[in-house]
Amino acid sequence: MALYLATFISLFAQILSLAIFARAILSWFPIGRDNPLTMLLVQITDPILIPLRRVIPPLGMFDLTPMIAIILLSVVSRMAQSLVYSL
Repeated sequence: MALYLATFISLFAQILSLAIFARAILSWFPIGRDNPLTMLLVQITDPILIPLRRVIPPLGMFDLTPMIAIILLSVVSRMAQSLVYSL
């Protein structure tokens, strides 16, 4: 059971990281916020990015929250995997 949970957490973190990366890349292009892909990515990634933006201030015109969110998701995924293998 724990192995399935760890696998789910790892897969969920990878998918969320990919969505955050895609949103960051799309922000470089002149795509409107009413684009269906952009709206989907915003709905998926906002629950993790908004709380981080409250804590991490932007550095000039750079928003580091996507990178920090991906790092945190990677840490959570590795912790879940290591917890299972330590049992």
